Amino acid sequence: MPMDFNQQITERFRANRGQVGAPFEAARLLLLTTTGARTGASHTTPLGYLPDGDRILIIASAGGAPRHPAWYHNLLANPQVTVEDGVFTYQAKAIVLEGAERERMFARAVESDPGWGDYQSRSGRVLPVVALLPIDAGPPAGPMGDALKNLHDAFRRELALIRTEVTASGPRLAAQLRVNCLTMCQGLHVHHSNEDAYMFPALEGRYPELASAMERLRAEHVAIQRLLERLQALLAGDDVAPETLAAEVDRLTRELETHLDYEEEQLIPLLN
Repeated sequence: MPMDFNQQITERFRANRGQVGAPFEAARLLLLTTTGARTGASHTTPLGYLPDGDRILIIASAGGAPRHPAWYHNLLANPQVTVEDGVFTYQAKAIVLEGAERERMFARAVESDPGWGDYQSRSGRVLPVVALLPIDAGPPAGPMGDALKNLHDAFRRELALIRTEVTASGPRLAAQLRVNCLTMCQGLHVHHSNEDAYMFPALEGRYPELASAMERLRAEHVAIQRLLERLQALLAGDDVAPETLAAEVDRLTRELETHLDYEEEQLIPLLN
């Protein structure tokens, strides 16, 4: 029996740390594993998602089909799900949004991609919007150096997606694009804060010869934080020109890529 489309995407996703290529090369994808409402069996489905700060949002569009997808019925019966994002695999609690919050989040999705509105019109139903809240997002499995590289690559990929979205945006910055940028800023700040508080001191204790490299890495953290704060201040404005945002994202990307390359060169051999 030929492999179905979802299974092909799932296997490519897992084999390439979240990268699946065309036709989803510029899309945010995750793998959602739910427990069958009737069978109790695990079912994994690739889905598009929307960043939303400490949570992510998925929409039960089923490609505009008239019925809710099976994964949605499954999480209604058992809201604890497993999420794979290409770097982390973690448990999450699924919460179906209702009322004004659902309307606001769906409108934001449609503003970002009118295809969501087309799916709803074609389906003849109100498309459920589901928030996934991480329960336990522990460190990636495997050697620590490889895990660090994978995490860095996730930031590289997210910045590339944001740059593509900024380039494709119209004269008015969509609310979801603002959220994507702010979520990335938050994630990068948390990552660098954790390195400063935990990983760097531990490595310095074992490898005193890293002193000069650590001094540079910490200084780069401070410089990148300034760029993040500059980007956040820009996004706080009501009228952000896409070309201005693009310039700030490009500046951050250049600084961050130089920093990540140097950190990997210095630390991965020791971490592995």
